[in-house]
Amino acid sequence: MAQFDVNSTSVENIISSIKAGDIAIPEIQRPFVWDATKVRDLMDSLYKGFPVGYIIVWKNPDIRLKDGKISYGKKILIDGQQRITAIQAAIVGQEVVDASYKKKRITIAFNPIEETFEVCNPAIRKNIRWISDIADVFDVGFDAWEFVNQYCEANGITGKQSDINKTIMKLMAIKGINLGVTELSQSLTIDEVTDIFIRINSQGVVLSQADFAMSKISSDDKYGGSIIRKMIDYFCHFMRRPSDSEAIIANDNDFVSSPALNKIKWIAEEQDDVYVPSYTDVLRVSFTHKFRRGKIADLVSLLSGRNFETRENLESIAQESFAKLREGVEAFVNKTNFQRYLMIVKSLGIVDASMVRSQNVLNFGYILYLSMKEQNFKPAKIESLVRRWIVLTILIGRYSGSAESVIDYDIKRFTEQNPEDFVKNMEEGELSDAFWNTVLVQRLDTSVSSSPYFLVFLMAQVKRGARGFLSSQINVQSLIEQRGDIHHIFPKKYLQKNGVNNRKDYNQIANYVYTQSEINIKIKDTAPRDYMSNMKSQISGAGSYYGNINNAEDLDANLSENCIPKDIVEMDVSNYNEFLSERRIMMAQYIKEYYQSLK
Repeated sequence: MAQFDVNSTSVENIISSIKAGDIAIPEIQRPFVWDATKVRDLMDSLYKGFPVGYIIVWKNPDIRLKDGKISYGKKILIDGQQRITAIQAAIVGQEVVDASYKKKRITIAFNPIEETFEVCNPAIRKNIRWISDIADVFDVGFDAWEFVNQYCEANGITGKQSDINKTIMKLMAIKGINLGVTELSQSLTIDEVTDIFIRINSQGVVLSQADFAMSKISSDDKYGGSIIRKMIDYFCHFMRRPSDSEAIIANDNDFVSSPALNKIKWIAEEQDDVYVPSYTDVLRVSFTHKFRRGKIADLVSLLSGRNFETRENLESIAQESFAKLREGVEAFVNKTNFQRYLMIVKSLGIVDASMVRSQNVLNFGYILYLSMKEQNFKPAKIESLVRRWIVLTILIGRYSGSAESVIDYDIKRFTEQNPEDFVKNMEEGELSDAFWNTVLVQRLDTSVSSSPYFLVFLMAQVKRGARGFLSSQINVQSLIEQRGDIHHIFPKKYLQKNGVNNRKDYNQIANYVYTQSEINIKIKDTAPRDYMSNMKSQISGAGSYYGNINNAEDLDANLSENCIPKDIVEMDVSNYNEFLSERRIMMAQYIKEYYQSLK
């Protein structure tokens, strides 16, 4: 059986199929991102008969209804939305939603004498040589013969009515222009659809499986898919651009009239940016939480009514799947759930989104929180297990790379076993003494400042209220939140001047520390023993150099908070490698103590 068919159909047929509901335009690519000049150029290309690329549609599977009848699946437009929307805007006069979620008209004008298109403007509207809106020409009530006569008379054209008439007929013929259509078979799996899309798409756009899932959701008009899609999309948008919430509310009457708006509008008032989910994240968490599955491809199948045992598609399964997904989305966007989960995340010392490299770490943490809450675990137990799981998975890189299979495995284990037992088993297997004493120390031997091990070290410092290096009052949390800089304990220029020229050597994370910029500037490129000599003078009252620490006990405490050996006061370049080795051990122990405090 062919995996896809390639054919052509007229612009008019495509528009008619969309109006009739035979082809659905999912809203995953909203808003309309083309500017008006690109719409103008598309009209010009169609007028001249130039190719404008294929559109790709994917047929939904046929579903067996409860009465035994077959409901034939509609086609979903998965590529070409911008082009089709542009055509509808120009030819049909349909409003589009712009980047600020405001509805507007894109009006394209046409000059029959010069045969040119332009974006309409006030000057063109006043110029009788222009048809200010070509949508008028495509209206069913348009009389071409009457228009030509009036146009020629108004412009003083004599003897050329035939030429103008041919031009108008050519303009109207745009509706008959054929577009290439690639129709993907309903029998294809989502993996196959994804692969085919990537191979035949000429624009270099890559859609994820979550995009295809959103297509399924958005194109549904029977089980509330459109509301589910908007809850996901608008929640994410309100969070990133709260100023657009008023425009969205003003321009989407259907959503405003539904109870869904009240479930998400609170997020527009939030200021936190530690966990800022995309629609893919919302979809993954909602699906995995409610369905106890981790593979988005399974969601696509379930929304199509797939019975995995009989391999047929049933209306009852589709209806149930949309209802469960909505429950999952509502649990995700629930204000109490989201805020309490954020409190757990922040209690780990995560005060900035940059401190967690894998979004799926936070995604699964939320999945675990929602799942345990649904199972009526006590809040204290939920908090403890979620904290430990987040840090554990960061330390072992559990969700780095392609994480779907791991998420699928983990949610099944958390469902089949007592969550506390599963976490304990993971700790015993992954966080043994060998890990803390050897493996973690070795992993701290890196020059990558975004290393998850260094980030966990910073989380531990924030959690324990550690101060910046040589600071008496300014803590690491404040430095991170104010986008402070990471500095070198052994200054980079000092190391370079003394023969340490390899970037991966002087940029070791064991040589990194958060400190105030003014302290770093004063230290300049001097050896630790030199600037620490100044600190000795400072605490003895013989001067003021760095950070206002004024006694030996406080200096020792500051060094301890930053896992810096006390004999740093005597170190120069000859001690650099020794220093790195000793500090890695101290950092690993600091992280271990931090992790154990989470229990």
